Amino acid sequence: MPTIDSNALADRRGIRNRIRQQRRHLNHAQRTTAARQLTQQLKQSSLFLRSKHIAFYLANDGEIDLQPLIQQAWAMGKQCYLPVLCPAFHKRLWFAPYQAETPMQRNIFGILEPRLPWRDMRPIFSLDLILTPLVAFDLQGNRLGMGGGFYDRSLAYLQQRRYWRKPRLVGTAYEFQQVAQLPKAVWDVPLHGVITEQCSYIFSGNQ
Repeated sequence: MPTIDSNALADRRGIRNRIRQQRRHLNHAQRTTAARQLTQQLKQSSLFLRSKHIAFYLANDGEIDLQPLIQQAWAMGKQCYLPVLCPAFHKRLWFAPYQAETPMQRNIFGILEPRLPWRDMRPIFSLDLILTPLVAFDLQGNRLGMGGGFYDRSLAYLQQRRYWRKPRLVGTAYEFQQVAQLPKAVWDVPLHGVITEQCSYIFSGNQ
């Protein structure tokens, strides 16, 4: 039985293509300014300030850059992590500690990730805050990703819980990535909030 109809799939595909193109057209100055403004937004967020173990990502395909925020988190003594693809575990994510001297390697998508032994990885449920990349979001807390489903599969266990305290899930994006309403699929895990270079959106219903 289908979990999302063909029209909704086409809508998601169209939104994804449009916003990815818009992201790619940003110039270096625009990206740098937005990354700095996003850092200022998150520095004021209680979700960020209260969190000790935080998952970040390295920007790809025009995503908003979290590197200035990572530098800030290191300076604040927070423990930073990056996602690592784990094909052997049904294409789910684990998270590796990330410091300036961490050895890196490219995954199957060409994205850098820590090159560390599996014993050093941290399971997703032990993190306080996950800053997730996204292509689009709406103000109901719905997130549209790149289509690989890695975050949704990794977070699927949260669908069985009506409430959970951690990890908190916060999307990071440019303000123009907001859309009026996203077609929702049953596998989508709602966000607690989205932070852009202009605004902080907290979705009180997704607690």
